[in-house]
Amino acid sequence: MIKQASAPQAQDFMTRKVRTVTASLSLDEAVAFLKRHKISNAPVVEEDAEGHRILIGFLSEGDCLEHLSNEVFFGSPAPQQTVRTMMKMHPVCVEPDMDIFALASIFVNHRYRHLPVAENGRLLGIVSRRDILHALNDYYRDAFKDRKSKKFPPNLSELINHRFILKR
Repeated sequence: MIKQASAPQAQDFMTRKVRTVTASLSLDEAVAFLKRHKISNAPVVEEDAEGHRILIGFLSEGDCLEHLSNEVFFGSPAPQQTVRTMMKMHPVCVEPDMDIFALASIFVNHRYRHLPVAENGRLLGIVSRRDILHALNDYYRDAFKDRKSKKFPPNLSELINHRFILKR
């Protein structure tokens, strides 16, 4: 019997060097940050007493676009928009040991483009839909490079539960 390689987990392919923002940045500073670093989103963090980055929110280009267009159309808001007023609080996160099939299910069913990887509130990295596509393609090629190998279907009862984990 041919042994199937274990499925990759988020920690195997997540981006560890994540550009983050603080909640105090202004709207203009946040847009400039995203533009300067050529990224479409950024986790919002605070440092704890031990210097760990604690995830408190998630900011996307869409969040900035919404608030910037409102500000330009309606005039200057009071108070000034900051990352804290624009970010999505309590963002959906994944754990570092979540396997690629659960991740793919989350990305497909919920239409996310990026998700923070966190453990006990600490930001460890970020995974993107593209990361998962590439990792899954590599896994597929490695698992089935020998055409004599058998396919091992996943336990569907475990996977189906992932569709209902995330509720907004």
